[in-house]
This record gives sequence, structure tokens and C-alpha cells, in this order.
Amino acid sequence: MWADCLDDAARFHRVSVVLVRAIAQQESGMRANAVNTNSDGTEDIGLMQINSSWLPKLRRYGITREALFNGCVNGYVGTWILASNIKQFGPTWKAVGAYNAVSANKQLVYANNIYRRIQRAAH
Repeated sequence: MWADCLDDAARFHRVSVVLVRAIAQQESGMRANAVNTNSDGTEDIGLMQINSSWLPKLRRYGITREALFNGCVNGYVGTWILASNIKQFGPTWKAVGAYNAVSANKQLVYANNIYRRIQRAAH
């Protein structure tokens, strides 16, 4: 249902469509209403599981917590975060891992999960 929005967001931010779809699948199973609470008290919201720590920055652009339940809004925000990681780390698996985690070990695990998801989708 949200695939077209994800594809548009990927093209807009010049990020791989396949990569963005794989991340959304990994993060929420493509569910725009997904919410997960983290051990640090933050929550991950929507299709691409945008962490609530982003809300102060997103508020400057008029994006609220409630808006993140719109799969298209969430897809654009998540792809913007991913594109920012790619700008910072280059087109690397570290940029992919940084979408989900801060620690290098968790980044590696996440990037491997995304890589496997992309490989499965290709076959």
C-alpha cells in the first residue's frame, strides 16, 4: 500500500528504492501504524520506525508524531534520515546500519539483515 510513496521518497532523495523498501519491511513489516517502545523511553513510530528523538527537529518542518502515522510522510522522513546517513558515511553499509543503531556491532547486525532481505527480494 505504501510502496509508491516509498519509491517516490527514494527517488526524491536519490536513494535506492530497493534499499528503502527493505528498511521499511525490516522496521515495521510495512505497517504504518507500528509503534515500539525502546528501553531508553523513546518510541519508534510508523512505517520506517522513526525514533521519537527526531520529533523536536521534525516539528520545525511541521511534522508531528501523529503525522508519522501517515505512511507517505513517514517514508519521506525515513528516507531523508537514510540519505543524511549516506551523506555522512558515504554509500556504505555503515550508513545503512546507522539508520537503526549507534553501536558498531548493532549497525553490523542491522546492515546484514537488510543485505539478506535485499538478496531474498532479488530471487
